[in-house]
Amino acid sequence: QVQLVESGGGLVQPGGSLRLSCAASGRIFSINDMGWYRQAPGKERELVASITSRGTANYADSVKGRFTISRDNAKKMVYLQMNNLKSEDMDVYYCYVDDWVYGRIWGQGTAVTVSS
Repeated sequence: QVQLVESGGGLVQPGGSLRLSCAASGRIFSINDMGWYRQAPGKERELVASITSRGTANYADSVKGRFTISRDNAKKMVYLQMNNLKSEDMDVYYCYVDDWVYGRIWGQGTAVTVSS
């Protein structure tokens, strides 16, 4: 069974930074895309950033220039560096991986709180 475990969420002041990490474990065959979504209560989950197996990144317009996604294929990890955080970034962040056999696998979510 494949599991994703996120870490790095927490409380940060506006303008601050956080780095989210997501580690995949278990019987993973081959990972294609990896990425991060976020979701606020009562709202739909939205894509924040994704990265292909070759390292091509894609970002939501709202985070371009502030967030950076990266991955370590050998460690089966994906990261999200978040800088200049704003109150509107306050959400639960979910990582995902697209495995060629199992399809999309989700993490359990990690909360990001932006408050002074």
